[in-house]
Formats: sequence, C-alpha cells, structure tokens
Amino acid sequence: MSACNKCGTGLPEGANYCFNCGSRVKAPAERFDVKSEDLVKKVKELLHEGNVTKIMVHDEQGRLLLELPVTAGLIGVVLAPWLAAVGAIAALVTRCSISVERKE
Repeated sequence: MSACNKCGTGLPEGANYCFNCGSRVKAPAERFDVKSEDLVKKVKELLHEGNVTKIMVHDEQGRLLLELPVTAGLIGVVLAPWLAAVGAIAALVTRCSISVERKE
C-alpha cells in the first residue's frame, strides 16, 4: 500500500489520485543499471520511445549526476549538448543507473 505524497493518506495500489486531498499520485520512476559504455545508447533509446518526461543519471553510490527534462518539442540541436554531457559522464564512471519518469 502506498501513501499520498501531499497528505500521507494510505492509498490502494494503482490509485492515480488521493481520495482524501485529490492530489495526483506520482508513478514511481523506472530504474535501469547500465555499464558506462552503454549509457549514451540507452539514453538515446529512451528518448526515441517518446513517452519519457525526465531522465536522471546516478553514479554507483546513488548520487545524481545529470537530470535531463524531456519535452515533446526536443530536437537534435537542443539535445546534442545533453548527449555530450552524458558521454562525458560515461567516461568518468564505470557503472551507473538511469531513472526514468514517463507520461501516463
């Protein structure tokens, strides 16, 4: 059983809204563990899926290294610097994890 992030009311599994305060229940982020050499490839793959709203890259200790907000209008020119940053992170770490928030 999960709880509302706003008021703390216990919620049944699969609830989209809190029946007490009416706030939207946020879906948990998906998490992928990847090797550094697969990081850029996985990020590109997630971006092409089209239903991703945010990508967060964490190191082995769970520290946030990069948070990439993804919008429907994101184009290659805007995306190129972000992918370069992902590539630089991949050069510095051996393993990392990617957390993904998706549209419902």
